[in-house]
Amino acid sequence: MPDLPLSFLHRPADPSVAAPWLLVLMHGVGSNEQDLFGLASYVPKNFHVISLRAPYAMGPSAYGWFAFSVDAQGERSINEAQEAASRKVVAETLAAAAEQLGIPSERVVVGGFSQGGIMSLSLLLTQPKLMHAAMVMHSRLLQQVLPLVAPAEELQGKQLWLSHGTHDQVIPLTAAHVIRDLVTTLPIELTYAEYPSQHEIIERELAEAMGWLQGLSAKLDGGSTL
Repeated sequence: MPDLPLSFLHRPADPSVAAPWLLVLMHGVGSNEQDLFGLASYVPKNFHVISLRAPYAMGPSAYGWFAFSVDAQGERSINEAQEAASRKVVAETLAAAAEQLGIPSERVVVGGFSQGGIMSLSLLLTQPKLMHAAMVMHSRLLQQVLPLVAPAEELQGKQLWLSHGTHDQVIPLTAAHVIRDLVTTLPIELTYAEYPSQHEIIERELAEAMGWLQGLSAKLDGGSTL
């Protein structure tokens, strides 16, 4: 079991896998590490799955990566110090998990839903050397990370899964379009999907995202995965 800066749950990769991958998951605001760990049984068996708990307590069993507020016009503002601190500790956690499990960065994927997806996207854009890909569901782009986006050569060949619900009542579909428009200007390979859903991961979305994950490893490793 890895020793990491953040609390987490871990599902090991199948022990028969010679060259495993690592998927690090981050939950939405007001949830905890149990939430996305529920997806572990769907993740290909050649992946270690680590589900992190965000560092800021919001209530009993409820955590967030950063505080935010929404004004009367619907404009959001975030606690920038908390977001920066969370991004730093997640990067440290990601690096520590990969090192302790013996997994090179080209086999590391970060993923998240809602605020956890925001963190995943921010890490891919700002610290791509830590990972091969990000899986971002029902999230948005933080304007604060735009000045920190890595040089194009560091983003070359990175992969992004981006999905959203057309009826998302928490983060509007236009937020996904903003991410899509940015990524198309960068040398990142984008897989984009919209689903007839609200602020939730539906069965078809999960199945197709897991297929994307499996495709990443099959492409690098050659052949099929477990």
